[in-house]
Amino acid sequence: MPEPTKPLSPRASRGRCRLCGLCLGSALLAIVVSTLVHLLSPPPQPAPSPSFSIIIDGGSTGTRAHVFSLGPDGRPDLARSAVMRVSPGLSSFAADTARAGESLRPLLEFAKEKVGSEGAAAATEVRLMATAGLRLLEESVREAILVSCRNALRASGFRFEDSWAKVIPGSDEGVYAWVAANYALGTLGGDPHKTIGIIELGGASAQLTFVSDEVLPLELSTNFTFGGTTYTLYSNSFLNFGQNAAQDSYREILKSRGSFKNGTLVDPCAPKGFSHKRKVLARTSGASRSNLENQYVDNGSGNYKECRSSSLMMMQEGKERCEYQQCHLGSNFVPELLGHFLATENFYFTSKFFGLDRSSSLSDFVVAGEQLCNKDLSTLRQKYLNHSDEDFSRYCFSSAYIVALLHDSLGVPLDDKRIEYSNQVGDTHIEWALGAFIANTKHRILGASGAVATRSPKHRPLLAVLGAFLACGIYLVLRWRKPKTKIIYDLEKGRYIMTRIS
Repeated sequence: MPEPTKPLSPRASRGRCRLCGLCLGSALLAIVVSTLVHLLSPPPQPAPSPSFSIIIDGGSTGTRAHVFSLGPDGRPDLARSAVMRVSPGLSSFAADTARAGESLRPLLEFAKEKVGSEGAAAATEVRLMATAGLRLLEESVREAILVSCRNALRASGFRFEDSWAKVIPGSDEGVYAWVAANYALGTLGGDPHKTIGIIELGGASAQLTFVSDEVLPLELSTNFTFGGTTYTLYSNSFLNFGQNAAQDSYREILKSRGSFKNGTLVDPCAPKGFSHKRKVLARTSGASRSNLENQYVDNGSGNYKECRSSSLMMMQEGKERCEYQQCHLGSNFVPELLGHFLATENFYFTSKFFGLDRSSSLSDFVVAGEQLCNKDLSTLRQKYLNHSDEDFSRYCFSSAYIVALLHDSLGVPLDDKRIEYSNQVGDTHIEWALGAFIANTKHRILGASGAVATRSPKHRPLLAVLGAFLACGIYLVLRWRKPKTKIIYDLEKGRYIMTRIS
C-alpha cells in the first residue's frame, strides 16, 4: 500500500510567512535607519596638515637648525625632520656681536622651505638654545650675541619670544638627550626603572643622566614628567671632561711633570714613532694678541697601561674640594650607575674606529687599545690606510680614557654589557635637540593618544541600531521552532490527519 501523502499544516505555513515578513521588515528598517544616521552624521573632517617646530642648536663649532614635524595624528613624524648646519659657531662672533644674527639667516631660509606657506611659518615656534661655546664667554659678550640673534629671529616670520633664545646649562643637554633616547625606545611615560640612562662624551664636556633611587643633591636632581609619570633624574655636565679637552689637559699635566726626554715631550698615549710639533702660546698682559713663547715636540712612547693610569690620575684632580660624602670624578658627586645605558658621541666614534659591537664590554676596549697604542706608527699606517697619524694618537688616548672613566672612576665592571655604544635607537638619531622638541610639545604629543578614541562616538548610534535589530532577529529565530508532527488515521473521519506533538 503506498505511503499516504502528508498534508501541510496551514497554521505552520502562516507562521513561516509571518516570520519571513518580520525578518524582511527588520532588515528594511535597519537599512532606512542606517541611511538616516549616515546622512545626518557630520561629514568626515580632512586630516590636519602637519605642524612644525624649529630648534636651533648653537654649538661651539657650528650652528644647526633642526626642523621637527608633528604628524596629522599629533605624534612626532621623525621621517619628515630635517637639519642644516652652518659654521663657524656663534661664539666666533665675540669680536663682532652684531653679525651673529646674520649667521642664522641661511638656517631660517632652510626652515621656511621645509615648513611651506607663510601661514604655517607664523604658527611655527623657533627656539635658539646655545651650549658650551657661549657659556665660556663673558656675560656681556654672550648677551650681545643673543640680542643680535633675537633681532633676526623676531624678523624671521616664525613665532618667537625673546625668552626662547638663551644659553642652556649642560645638565639640560643631558636631560633632553635622555628624553630623546627613551622616547625612541618607547619607555618614556612608563616604569622609571625600565628607562635607559645616557652618557655622552663630547669634545669639551661629558654629560650623564639617568633615573636614580638615591637621595640626590638638589643641584644635581631634575624632575621630568611625561604621561603622568614623574622621573627623578641625576643629571650632570662635566666641563673639560670631553675627549678633546681631556686630551689637552692630559698633555698639560705631562708638561707640568717634566715628562721630557732630549727636549721632547714623551706621550704614552701616542704610538711609538708618532711625532708632532706643538706651539705654546702665552698672552701678554694688557694686550689681546698672543705671542709665541716656545715650541715643543711630543713623541709617542706607546704605553697603554701608563696612558690609562695617567688618565685616571687626571680625573681625580680636585678631589680635595669634594663637598659630598664621596666624589668619583674630581669634586663631582656621581651615584651608582644602575640599569642600562646608551653611550653616544665619542664613545660611539671610538668603538666604531676599533670595529667593536654596540654591546661590547670595556674589556674589548682594553684589548683594542693595547693593540693600537703598543704598535709602532709604521705598522698602523699599513693597517689603517684611511686614517691620519693624529687619529692614532686620538684613539689611543680615547680607548684608555673611556676605560679610566667608566671602570676605574665610575665602577662599571670590565665584563659588563649594560652599556650600548651607539648614536641611534633603531632608525632614530639620538640628539638633545630632539629631546628638547619632545619636551616642548609633550602636551600635544600626549593629547594625541586620545585622538583615535575620539573618532568612534559619531558611529555609535548606527552601531546601536544595527545591534538592536540583530539581537531581535536572533531572538525570533530562537523562539521559532518547526513543530514536531505525526500522521495518524482518524477512524471517525475515515482519513489520515496530521497532529502536533506537545
